Amino acid sequence: MRPSRLDEVVGQRHLLAPGSPIRQIIESDASSAVILWGPPGTGKTTIAAIVAASTERRFVELSATSAGVRDVRAVIDSARRGLASGARETVLFIDEVHRFSKAQQDALLPAVENRWVTLVAATTENPFFSVIAPLLSRSLLLTLEPLGDDDIRSVIERACADPRGLGGDVEVTPDALDQLVRLAGGDARRALTYLESAAAGAGPGARGTPYVDLDAVVVAVDRAAVRYDRAGDQHYDVISAFIKSVRGSDVDAALHYLARMVAAGEDPRFIARRLVILASEDIGLADPTALTTAVAAAQAVQLIGMPEARLNLGQAVIALALAPKSNAVITAVDAALADVRAGKLSAVPLHLRDAHYGGSNKLGHGAEYAYPHDDVRGVVAQVYAPESVAGTTYYRPTRHGQEAAFADRLAKVDAILDGDDLP
Repeated sequence: MRPSRLDEVVGQRHLLAPGSPIRQIIESDASSAVILWGPPGTGKTTIAAIVAASTERRFVELSATSAGVRDVRAVIDSARRGLASGARETVLFIDEVHRFSKAQQDALLPAVENRWVTLVAATTENPFFSVIAPLLSRSLLLTLEPLGDDDIRSVIERACADPRGLGGDVEVTPDALDQLVRLAGGDARRALTYLESAAAGAGPGARGTPYVDLDAVVVAVDRAAVRYDRAGDQHYDVISAFIKSVRGSDVDAALHYLARMVAAGEDPRFIARRLVILASEDIGLADPTALTTAVAAAQAVQLIGMPEARLNLGQAVIALALAPKSNAVITAVDAALADVRAGKLSAVPLHLRDAHYGGSNKLGHGAEYAYPHDDVRGVVAQVYAPESVAGTTYYRPTRHGQEAAFADRLAKVDAILDGDDLP
């Protein structure tokens, strides 16, 4: 089912559009060097093969896991002799080029520099760390994006119908198709492998046509089906149970729901965003580091991606579940908002108004303002709230965790502001 032309490639629209670098290489028939960087099963080998086939060049594939310097030089020498005798040019595809040592990558430089071959190198690792600078500077770096669910679904449906695949001889139920998409995790090769395995055990359908159902996929892939609809009730029910488990400090339940979401292919950024919200809503100043932990997990998800980011999410879930809890922050903020929306908007006290412009002193702006830093305590007796909410208390700290220290500090500050604690 490997695509034989660019129009059959699923995904990577940013690389395959008219005028894109890949199409220019094919249409100009010029030698060059390209590094394809992306997750497994996103089309790196396919694109290299299409470049060779579309330009009628000789295609030679080496894997960095088994090839050495001698193999590389043999291909380059053969390509060089071929050019001298008028033979076809060579596309040298090196899979997992990040596994080559510095010496092995150095061996590629003369061929790239002199355009003896069109080098297409594929890597799943960041090439800025795994590819030597001289080779990277001589190559065009193209980044392949993970395939989306619609892309994987298209790959599976095409394989079911295409004569190169199952040729319409096997039907796949909607539930089974959804499960295959989830299990693929954006990897087209994995999706086709699982489909082939499930089709081999397909049972007879009502119309005599073998069909693959959810049970067949579970048996073939040896992975339990996670019944989870990202657009339906399961999405909301599981995330609700997840947040309530973290709020309730049940670490094991929280990890269970996290695992269900991860296994079902839930967007990890969605999970991370909910943890950031929870850090302020349910923990707040009982543990001021909770928000830092949640934000760090969200950043790690963006930086690393799945499946590795499951570790960052797991660490954050454990830390937040075990943190002391307080809803004083959300209670305070919402109470203040309620008063504002109710129209409690009296004028800002004169001594707090902006006094930096000429003539403001004639209006009394800033007059009698007491500068807190002039007091050894850093706090002075002074009215800050407008008259409409004078004496209103919004923040009511708990005695949980570090918020107890905030409660003690607040009591002392309130006493000074009210003039009850004289210096």
